[in-house]
Amino acid sequence: MCIAGWVWKSNPHYPLILVLNRDEFHNRESDAVGWWEWGGQKILGGRDLKAGGTWLGCTENGRLGFLTNFREFGGIPCAKSRGDLPLKFLQSGKSPLEFAEELVCNEADMYSGFNLILSDLRSESMVYVSNRPKGGIVEVVESGIHVLSNAHLNTDWPKAVRLRGKLSGDVVKKYSMDNNKFAAKQMVEEMMMDEVKADIDTVPKNTGHELDWELKLSSIFMETETKTKGRYGTRSQVALSVNKDGEVSLYERYLKANFWQEHTINYRIPN
Repeated sequence: MCIAGWVWKSNPHYPLILVLNRDEFHNRESDAVGWWEWGGQKILGGRDLKAGGTWLGCTENGRLGFLTNFREFGGIPCAKSRGDLPLKFLQSGKSPLEFAEELVCNEADMYSGFNLILSDLRSESMVYVSNRPKGGIVEVVESGIHVLSNAHLNTDWPKAVRLRGKLSGDVVKKYSMDNNKFAAKQMVEEMMMDEVKADIDTVPKNTGHELDWELKLSSIFMETETKTKGRYGTRSQVALSVNKDGEVSLYERYLKANFWQEHTINYRIPN
């Protein structure tokens, strides 16, 4: 499961600051964030090598999409891969709202439960879409602090509340450096490596999973062993910043061959 938190259009110098942890089984192969092509579109994102999709992707012209699963027991038979959803948006020429509305009307029921954030950074527009409950939800994301885990946007699950608290206050001032750079690595270390578990009485109920499993999932950073599928936990951590000049910086800390590695990718969105 994953968690993302972001500050959106609340600072004149940085329209977007995003942090995200991706949790997955260790035996599910994936590539770290990098540039690759999908359907003729150049994508910056991680890549799920099993299904071919992504959990987080951007384009050079300022489109951004990221995804979490909606926690539920099981899924639908022969479901389409949810990792294709950010890619379809990035390839599309539609606005976030147009894409979201068409998705809900035409094919959202073909996927297991998902939460999807779509943004056009040049027009400073952002939309949240989910296919749970049946019929879907489409909401414009207003300015402010937002957190998305494996329930609806801004649901107060314990780790979402913890991350929201970490994002409160003047994040830009705290993590800005003298050379006009953003202290992304420090941000990941201080926000996204939090292993504090929730109290058992506060973990999500009625998700289709046992409380013991919910407890293991209740920290921002997590690592556990499963009975049948091996290790499961946080495998990628991202801090992404976009400043008022369209300069994008994406820092990733990722697990590869049981060792943590890191890199930073920078680019600029054209006016």
